[in-house]
Order: sequence, then structure tokens, then C-alpha cells
Amino acid sequence: MNSITPERLEKAYAIPKKDEVVKAQKLPVRYHVENGVETEDRPEKFLRAMAAILKHTNYGFALDHFSRVTAKCARCAVSCPIYEVTGKPEHVPCYRSSMLLDIYRRHFTLGGRIRARITGDIGITDEIIEEMAGSYYDCTACRRCTNACPMGIDHGLVTHLGRWILAEIGIVPRALVVSTREQISGDTHNTSAIPLPALLDSLEFMEEEMEGTKNAPVKFPVDQEGAEYLFVAPVSDYMMEAETLMGIACVMHATGGSWTIGTKNYDAINYGLFYSDQVLEKLVNNIEAEAKRLGCTKILVGECGHASRSAKFFLNNFSKICHMPVVNILEYTHDAMKAGKLTFDKTIVTEKVTYHDPCNIARPGWVVEQPREIIREFIPDFVEMTPKGRDNYCCGGGGGTVSIDEIRPWRTTIGGRKKAEQIDKTGAKIVIAPCANCKKQIRELLEDNEMPVELVGLHDLIYKALVLSPDGVAWREPEEDDFDWMGGGEEDFKPPEEAKA
Repeated sequence: MNSITPERLEKAYAIPKKDEVVKAQKLPVRYHVENGVETEDRPEKFLRAMAAILKHTNYGFALDHFSRVTAKCARCAVSCPIYEVTGKPEHVPCYRSSMLLDIYRRHFTLGGRIRARITGDIGITDEIIEEMAGSYYDCTACRRCTNACPMGIDHGLVTHLGRWILAEIGIVPRALVVSTREQISGDTHNTSAIPLPALLDSLEFMEEEMEGTKNAPVKFPVDQEGAEYLFVAPVSDYMMEAETLMGIACVMHATGGSWTIGTKNYDAINYGLFYSDQVLEKLVNNIEAEAKRLGCTKILVGECGHASRSAKFFLNNFSKICHMPVVNILEYTHDAMKAGKLTFDKTIVTEKVTYHDPCNIARPGWVVEQPREIIREFIPDFVEMTPKGRDNYCCGGGGGTVSIDEIRPWRTTIGGRKKAEQIDKTGAKIVIAPCANCKKQIRELLEDNEMPVELVGLHDLIYKALVLSPDGVAWREPEEDDFDWMGGGEEDFKPPEEAKA
């Protein structure tokens, strides 16, 4: 594993924007924002946005409680993977939270306003807003610090609220805005702008692949009205994580599960969870509407931490039509295994394997032991990271930061350093990460730190080890022709010009 050199640190902290852009936007931050962000009267606009949010939500109760207890003990510092690497006071979670809590005390409490008159405290300034704009996206919102706080302050919640207020005045990473805009009002209604014909082609190819490798007629049902489960996965999986999806389809085939993929909404990603409750609400309502259109009674979410959490904890809160259970695919597979519906070939996976806990499903204690029990069922050489489970270290790309490509040096040098060290200490050759965002981050982490470890989803390995064929053979190596789905052999294939670009 690479060491952190002065050159890497310099690159991690560098602002990848032209000086004139930083000056014009008055934002010395590492991420890009959309052009046209207003710079005049930011403090006043921030306070107006904050007042509106507090008026129309229940964040006021939380802020009032947090502001009345101490946020200065810094016990959270030793639980923060960012601070553990940098050692800088500004990366202590309670320092980050105190910026917003101080604004609340000064501008939204009677005592704060009276004290300001006596002391001459002007309150929020442009400099404070600039500091928050950087600090709140240094944080991965993993909430490890929240578990360590003796006063119960949810620093992740404070960071989320700070991001939302900043977004209301135009300060939000462009990568997040572009993705959610396409979901809400774009032609494809998904973050990767994948059109429906491309999705259907991908499903057809995967069905043909499974026919060859599993010797079973495994299908991806589409628009099946009356199915029990509406299946939603991160849309990027359909182009980048085929083996994860094929593993899920094989599990559903083995169990005889009633499920379907909807053509009106097939993206589980919800970046509103990271910066705006308004966006969060719109996107979970879209999933609910698709379930109602097809007559589904449950939501089944693929391998993705934030997509699972946004649906599990917010779909029914924001529900306009009905309430329905939300199930993560790891829960479904675990229940099927316990019921004796899945048979594995325990000789398929022989390498040493470790498991990464996605923060959004492990931190609340929701999905922790289920994947471990599945792993031990068919993987003989399994080793744990330390710490693990609810106390795991974030991959370094949480809170939506993994989608911000311009901060990759920060994510793989600083944000994910503790995770890289964890993986390295296990000596594993394969690391399982059942989350789309974690997969992207850890792949980049392994690449940038030159670590010879393979990254997979849990259902990638299930796909290989699950026995479906009547002859009891779990896995057949695909024939070379099986990959000839684009026409012509490898020597004849020429990528289109846009692919070259």
C-alpha cells in the first residue's frame, strides 16, 4: 500500500479550479458548483433559507436540543476517519457541527439575540459560509462520530442540514445537482441518463449469459403487474455491475420470488439524502408511484447502502399514497438461505475474503450479521476487518462525495485512508462491498494506493457459487462466443467514436 507522500497530500488539498473562478464565486472549495452562483448578501440569504427550513420542518427541535448541550468535548475526534488521518482541529466533528449550532444560538434564540446586542457579535459572515461550504463536504456523513457522542448529538444530521441550507443559496457540488436534475426532470429519469432501450438490451444480454453459466432459464421480469416486489437498484449497476445483478436474479429464480423491474423508474439512487430533503422526497415518491403503477406491495432494493437507507427510512415518511415494507436484498437472500431455499457450492470461492460494512445500512444496526452469515455459508476463508459492523470505518466516499470526481485525490488519500489500512491488514485477496457508492470508492482507493485486491459485491460471489442447474454444477465458464453480444469477434470489434472519446 502506498504511503502518504508530501506530493500526494498537496494534490489532495489542492483546489482544482482556476483562480479566477474561485475569486468570482467566492468559494475556495475543492468541488465545482454550477455557474451563476450568487455571491451578494450570502449571510442574509443563508439566514432566510435556514428560517424557512426550520419553519416547515422539525429540524428546529433537534437544533434546539443540540444547542443546549455541549458540543465541545471532542470525544468524537478519535472516531472520525478524517481527523485520524489529518489531525487538524477543523476536522473534529463537533467543531464542524458547532458552526451551524452557533448560528442557531446567535440568530434564532432570544438569549443569543440579547447576548449579541451586549457583546456586538455580528453573527454569520461570508467567511463562516465559505468555511462551512468546505467543511461539510470534507465530511462523509458516515455518522461514526454520532455513536461516540456522549450527549447524543447527531453530527451527521447537522452536516446534512448545513448542506441543505447551503444548497438553497446555490452552494452545492455540481455533480450532485446534475444527477438529480436528470432524475427529476430529464428524459431518462435516472442519474446516469441510461435510456430504456439500453437497459432492456443489458437485461437481455445478462439473461443469455446466465443461461450459459448457470444452465438455468433465469429472467429479469419487466413491468410485471401484481408482482410482490418492485426491484430498484442503482442504475449504474445495469452497465457496470452485471454480476451483482445476475446474482440477485439467480437468488430470485431459486426462491421463486415474485418481483419486477419497472420501466418508468428503475433507479434507486437518491442523492437528495446528501444535500436536500426536497429532492429526497421527490425521488422516494417516484419509487412509490412506480410500485403503485405496477401493483407491487413491497420495495426490494439492490446492493446499495444509501439507496436502501433513503427508501427504508424516508419512503413511508414522505408517502403520499400508501405504506409498504422496504427490504434490502441482503435481508431477502439471508432469509432465503435460512429457509433452506439456496444451495451453494463451497469449493467455488477459495481466496481469502473480507467484508466492508456500508455505513448507511450498518451504522443503524440494520444489516450487519445477515451478510456475514451468508458469507460463512459458502466461503471457507473469511476474515473480518477491525473494527467492523456498526463501528466500521467509512469507505471514504460517503455522503455523496464519491460522485464528485474532482475530489478523488482527497477521497483516496485522506477520506479512505483508514479503510485502505483495514483492507491491507486483513491480507484478503477479495473485498466485498454491497453498495454501489462503496464499490466505486474502494475500487479507486485500491487503484490509487496500488493494492492488489479485487472488489466485488456479495451477489457477485453468490452468482458463481449458487447451484441452479439440475446436474448440480454451480458454475460453467462462459464460452468465448457468449461475450460476442455486440456482433463480430474480438478481432472484428471496433468501438464507436464516442466510446473512444
